[in-house]
Amino acid sequence: MARVKRGVTKRKSHKKVLKLAKGFKGAKKNHYRQANENLEKSMMYATRDRKVKKREFRSHWITNLSIACEKTGFKYSRFIDALKKKNVTLSRPMLYKIAVNDFETFGKIADFVR
Repeated sequence: MARVKRGVTKRKSHKKVLKLAKGFKGAKKNHYRQANENLEKSMMYATRDRKVKKREFRSHWITNLSIACEKTGFKYSRFIDALKKKNVTLSRPMLYKIAVNDFETFGKIADFVR
């Protein structure tokens, strides 16, 4: 039976891990074992943080909309409730962009809802 040598396969898999570990600090970027451990952990964080990112953006929009609503004499919760009652289907990200970039238009929306 022929002897199996695994050097090529092993080097290929190691290079794949080290390529993904590029940018890590210290030995984690060029020592396979440390890179592999750190990469596994970073992939776990990346999966978790894709959900957290959405959560953080939503709270960011709500905070800034709350500030903009106070300038127009509304409370955020009342403003959102009034939008729903008037069947205005603007999403929070869109309302946030309007409030930041064109406050006059946001004021007109608030007047319409009032």
